[in-house]
Amino acid sequence: MSEAPGPAILDAPLCERGDLLAAACPSREVLRHLTSRWGLLVMIALQSGTHRFSDLKRRIGGVSERMLAQTLQWLEQDGMVTRTAYPVVPPRVDYSLTPLGHEAAERMRALADWIEINLPQISAGWPAPPVRSDLPDGEA
Repeated sequence: MSEAPGPAILDAPLCERGDLLAAACPSREVLRHLTSRWGLLVMIALQSGTHRFSDLKRRIGGVSERMLAQTLQWLEQDGMVTRTAYPVVPPRVDYSLTPLGHEAAERMRALADWIEINLPQISAGWPAPPVRSDLPDGEA
């Protein structure tokens, strides 16, 4: 993943509507940011309101500080998240969804709900985990 939109993205003309199927369309970068594992989870976590960085890190299991910072930066650049820094010691920074971010997060939450609800059906087609012979009977 890139750290910021590339020159082609920044130089792209404003348009009425993107075309995700077109390879050069800047909407693909936004799609990549929103649908990345961490992008989706950050958007859903921020639906509950304003959060500090450390709170988001605790809420989103498994995300590294680096990936969370990078994801928040992308979502801010895309107009989905607002970053508010307060001139206090120690520094305080809050993150919240913009109106556009709220709209996107609602749609993303619907997909996440569908995945969670249908996980038993989805996982039914997965191969069974291998049986471990190094564990005593009854432990898995």
